Amino acid sequence: MGFLSKLFSNKKDETQKRSTLTKKKTTSHKKKDSENVAKRKGEIGEYKINIQLDQLPKEYMHLEDVMVKNTKGKTGYSQIDHILISPYGIFVIETKNYQGTIYGGKDRKVWSVNGKFKMMNPFKQNYGHIQALKAFIDEKYHPFFISMVSFTKRCTFKLNDTELRKIASNELLVYDVELSDYIARKIAVNKHQYKDPFITDSEIQKIYAQVEKSNITDQSIRKQHVDSLKKENKESKEEGAKCKICHKPVSAKVKAYCLSNRTFKGEIYCYDHQKNI
Repeated sequence: MGFLSKLFSNKKDETQKRSTLTKKKTTSHKKKDSENVAKRKGEIGEYKINIQLDQLPKEYMHLEDVMVKNTKGKTGYSQIDHILISPYGIFVIETKNYQGTIYGGKDRKVWSVNGKFKMMNPFKQNYGHIQALKAFIDEKYHPFFISMVSFTKRCTFKLNDTELRKIASNELLVYDVELSDYIARKIAVNKHQYKDPFITDSEIQKIYAQVEKSNITDQSIRKQHVDSLKKENKESKEEGAKCKICHKPVSAKVKAYCLSNRTFKGEIYCYDHQKNI
């Protein structure tokens, strides 16, 4: 009996071990599949944007996935999705591949997706990109930068203000399907207001060459930059949400409520301090 009991016990342990390994493998596969899907969606999104930008007049010059030094950046670099150099403006474009309701505003430090996923105001992020470009582009072209942030049509905007959607602004929030339309409209407005182009054809080529020369193509540096950002995001998530005033941890429910409420401007407050905002 003792032998049989031991035998069945060993088989039970083996079954449990196999079950645990299967669960781990399944979880790992699901995570990998999810990452692959997200990557694929991102690639499709970038492809759609490239098609739009390539259909603009041939004298406009377009660069994508540009990495330049940024002494004020957390990693020491800025990675810019798209730069379009035209006679009536230098468009610096940040693309976002999210799905859901985007809560944000021009002056909000933090934006969110569905009131849950927290992200830095993309225009503040793009401001850093533009400052990095200004470090090596002639000062006379600095007033002509236009910041654009593009989200997929799978999103819905819930904004504190509508200025970011107005063509008169030099900070424009758009859906990816309307990107080229907004660029054309912005250029048309500038062309109507000013007789001569801001940038001549030869100057467009000069700026393009400056950006291309400053672009970091070393894959090891690019990987280090991406890994640093991923690590920072992971640490931020693990740290959990805290009240801005008393720094006490708050629940996921309180965090979601604050991020979806325009009153709090993207900041998180505990129940007690929400009353004073």
